[in-house]
Order: sequence, then structure tokens, then C-alpha cells
Amino acid sequence: MKTILPVLLLAAAITLSACGNTRGERALSGAGIGGATGAVGTAIVGGPVLAGAAVGAATGAVVGAVTDKSDINLD
Repeated sequence: MKTILPVLLLAAAITLSACGNTRGERALSGAGIGGATGAVGTAIVGGPVLAGAAVGAATGAVVGAVTDKSDINLD
């Protein structure tokens, strides 16, 4: 279960990181979504919630910053 959480967080971050038009907007929204996902995921499996939120936020911010608006189209 502990190895599946990072995979799920990364998948969620990649899926939701394209929320925004500019690179900064995508990084910011990715950080928010990743942080929330990390906190909830860590609370479910047990562990330090703040650490999970920090890892999720960092992952979401990076994925949001490195993706282009056209990389992920949710339409």
C-alpha cells in the first residue's frame, strides 16, 4: 500500500496539473491539488499528513510547471 500511494499521487498530479493557462498558473494549481491529494492520501494510509501534503504539493508544482497547456487536454 505504501508503494501505491506515490504512484496515485503522481497520476493525480499529472492529470490535474494542466489547470491554468500560464506555466505559473499550472504550477500553482498543481501544488494546491497535489498538496490536498497528498494530505488526504497520507491520512488514509497513515503517516505524517504534513509530509504527505508537502510531497504532493512539490510533485504537483513540478508537473504543472513542466507541462504545456496542450500536453493534457481534459475537454
